[in-house]
Order: sequence, then structure tokens, then C-alpha cells
Amino acid sequence: MVLFRSAPIRVQPYFGYRSRTRLVLRVRALRSAVGSFAPTAERRGGLRAIRVMFAQFASPEVAGLPVGLRIEGPDGALLLAEGVSDREGYVQFDCALDPAWTLPEHPAWETADVTWVNAEGPQRAEAHVLTPGLDSDLAVISDIDDTIIETGITGGVRNFARNWRRVLAQMPDERIAVPGADAFYGALGGGQVLPAGERRAAKRIPATHRPFFYVSSSPWNLFSYLVAFQRSKKLPLGPLLLRDWGLNRATFGSAAHGEHKSAAIGAILAMYPELRFALIGDDTQGDLPAFAEIVRRFEGRIAAVFVRTAAGEALTDAEHAATQAIRAAGVSLWLGESFAAGEHFLHSLGFTPGGETEQIVKAVEKVAEPTPGT
Repeated sequence: MVLFRSAPIRVQPYFGYRSRTRLVLRVRALRSAVGSFAPTAERRGGLRAIRVMFAQFASPEVAGLPVGLRIEGPDGALLLAEGVSDREGYVQFDCALDPAWTLPEHPAWETADVTWVNAEGPQRAEAHVLTPGLDSDLAVISDIDDTIIETGITGGVRNFARNWRRVLAQMPDERIAVPGADAFYGALGGGQVLPAGERRAAKRIPATHRPFFYVSSSPWNLFSYLVAFQRSKKLPLGPLLLRDWGLNRATFGSAAHGEHKSAAIGAILAMYPELRFALIGDDTQGDLPAFAEIVRRFEGRIAAVFVRTAAGEALTDAEHAATQAIRAAGVSLWLGESFAAGEHFLHSLGFTPGGETEQIVKAVEKVAEPTPGT
């Protein structure tokens, strides 16, 4: 645990994403000697897990830090941007792109350099930006909380108090995913699209055939934890839209989760007007009504809705109304207790399973490691 002012400043890049005309990337400046954690055997055990996880929350943010962004685009186009961290340590890069920034043929992760200066001198971290391809026509937006990982920490103070041990005392590879989620998400993702042996462009890593985005009410402090969990369960990687937590009603209020989810989904759909989307969630946090509202607001943009239902739990009146609204809009809707059954449904529609690259995760785990002797 590092709480001392002398600890080096590091910058944590989160997954970014771009379209033909716009690039969005968030980073956070922290004062910590602990980089993003890797789920290794050496870090097993409840006490070690608690120490590692506590460090993710205890690292003090750094305000007023100048941070640079450099990313090379198609045909040598170069984007340079600068920002300054806010009082919570965040820098939000939201950059307009000129017409030279065409999309790649297939979905890809493009790499960027994030730079800053600390007491040891100039520092650099590698960031990754998801880019849909020219052949992309369908993308996926998925919930995280209790959809692919049973956190039990959203939905109010009582839930957090009851389930804090799940997050703080277990490392990602020790956690159990929602049954069937790995095969279901692999089938929907479609696998990497570049054939073996095909030459890859510099600074570009193939993504899954269908771009993935994840929305969660979990705090940004859990970014590395969630990425490591996705890696350990072989789930498709994608940008995570998380929240900044505080000890207030805005964090723990009953409406906070739904408001954050609706806003995040709306922002993604607005950024990619040429794409249709599949939405994935569960019926424990009001996903059905939220998805029905998205279907209404973005007419013709939602191709399918997949909702995992809690075993033995009847739908509420609001959820029944939502299912009717979704189906009335002509959107395919799957409801089921097991993602294993959903996988069979996907296969019947022609989806095939696939994996995801680990190169991105390795960069996340190594991000901004302090130089020797710091």
C-alpha cells in the first residue's frame, strides 16, 4: 500500500475508441508505486488480494498534471493532443479527426502513446483505442455487473456492504463468471478477423469481428481488475465505461446505475450512427426497461436484446411492458436463465465462437511501471 507523497506519479490509460471523425480516450494520473495488477499465482491468498485491491483505491489522484497523447493513424496521419488532469486525476481526450483518418478494413485496436513527466523524468505508457472496421455492421454493448461477473456491489450501500469481500478478497482468476458467459460472448464476438500469416499494420492489433463495449456502475479503480477477469475467462475485450465513485447519493442512489447506463449507451450509439447494436444485460438492475427506452430513442439502431433472467424470479410489470415494447419495435429479444441456452440461440443465427488477443492485457498489466530504484 502506497500513500506517501514521495511515490512516483503514473498515468493509467483506459481503453479508448474512435470513429471516422472522433477519438475518445480517458486516462488518470495517480501517485503510486503499484502498477495495474496481473492475476498471477504469486498474488493468490485473501490477505494479498486485499492489499493489491486496496492499493487500487488508495493511490492518491494527481491534479494539474500535463499529459500528452500521440497516435499515428492511417497513411501516416498524426494526432497530437494535450490535457491537464482534473481534481480527480482524470484527463478526457475527445479529439476531432480529419478526413485522412479512415477506418481499417477490419476492427482493430490502434495503439497510442500517453506521455507525462515525473520526478524521474519523461514517462510513457501505451494506450489502446478500439476502431470498428469498414466491414463492421453490428457491435455489442454489454452490462458487466451481475451479467458477466457477479459483483453484487451495485444497487445500494447494503449490497456493497454485503458483497465487498467478493472484490477485495478474490483475484480475477479466482472469480467465477456467470455460467456460460465465456462461450456466449465468444460466439457473439466472432473471433479475430485477420487470417493467420496476414501482414498486420504497425501499431494495430486485430479485435473481435464485432466490436464490444462494456458499461458498468463499478468504479474506474476496478478497470485493471475487470480487464484481468475478462482475460482469465477468455471474454472479448472492449472499452469499459465505468464511473467515478464518491461516498454520496450520486454513487449509491437506486437510480444512479440506470442513469449511468442509459447515458453511456446513448453516447456510444451517437458516436457510431452507421452501426447497429446488440444489447446484453440481466434483469437484476432494471436493464429491460432501460433497453426498451434505448430502442425507443434510437429507432432502427438496435438489432437484438439479450437479457439473462434470475432463476425463479418473475418479471415485474415494468419488465413485462419493456419486453412488449422491444418486440413491438421489431427487435429480436432473448430471455433466459442460462447463457448456455443463449449460445445455442446465437449458433442458430450463424454466430461462431472466437477468442481475443492478450497483447492488450499485457500492456494494461505493465502500464506505467515505476523505473528501477523509484
